[in-house]
Amino acid sequence: MIRFPLQISITPEDTAAVSKFEQTARETIEHIASTPLEQLIPELTREAIGFGIKVLAALLIYFIGAWLIKKVRNMLHRIFEKRKTEKAIASFVESLTSISLTVILIIITVGALGVNTTSLAALLAAGGMAIGMALSGTVQNFAGGIMILVFKPFKAGDFIETENGYSGTVSDVNIFSTKLTTTDNRLIIIPNGSLSNGTINNYSQNRMRRVEWLVGVEYGTDAKDVKARLQEIVDSEKRVLFVSTGAPADPLIAVNALKDSAVEYVVRVWVKSEDYWDVYYTLNEKIYTILPQNGIGFPFPQMDVHITRQDS
Repeated sequence: MIRFPLQISITPEDTAAVSKFEQTARETIEHIASTPLEQLIPELTREAIGFGIKVLAALLIYFIGAWLIKKVRNMLHRIFEKRKTEKAIASFVESLTSISLTVILIIITVGALGVNTTSLAALLAAGGMAIGMALSGTVQNFAGGIMILVFKPFKAGDFIETENGYSGTVSDVNIFSTKLTTTDNRLIIIPNGSLSNGTINNYSQNRMRRVEWLVGVEYGTDAKDVKARLQEIVDSEKRVLFVSTGAPADPLIAVNALKDSAVEYVVRVWVKSEDYWDVYYTLNEKIYTILPQNGIGFPFPQMDVHITRQDS
């Protein structure tokens, strides 16, 4: 953590104010010492009454201000509930508003006592700047959290993959970080600053996903027979979606490429997002099992070596 020393410069105006205070205190002491007791008591009484009135006024200002701050916070809470705002954002805005208004109220209350609040306000501003510089990384994470909570690129329960290679189910999103639970039940905490500035792959955002298989078969195998067997495998899976059931397109089966050792077929189908992996693994097994049963083999990479003999 980088620490920035807080430096407060003393201006000529501050020096003059201190000198004036010392002079006033000296004159007050000399006045008390030179004033007869029968004259001093009424003066002290008037001063005490004046100070007491200031104290009462300050207390009145504080309690009325505290009541108004509570009303403002309750009003914000009702507005956020009505608009169904994210709880983390609502709580932060309520707390920030309450703290800011409370600081202003304290400054006003101190001013009502006759204390000069200019130096106090300057000290608070300098302290806030120093804290902001020291917590620059935290501020970045906070801003990223606000962006995520407002624009909602993902929510709790979504399965996402981040630019840094982390993937898992979102278990919690707060102001400063996001928690992911991986498929092997590890907990990963990612700062929102880096998360909001990177690429996010959200696998749960859409209702449907497309599954794809690339199947290589031996050269010489009849293409119509291969496509017919693959179509039977696809039709046997009840979780595959068609245009009639809301999919963007019907299943696709076609010759994709002519490889060195195999003819490659592509199979593409649409399924519900939650069925993606189950359908993928189920059809993988069916392709591996059913195609060889119908005389369709899977080739291995092969190399032809020709040896010639030369007589000496």
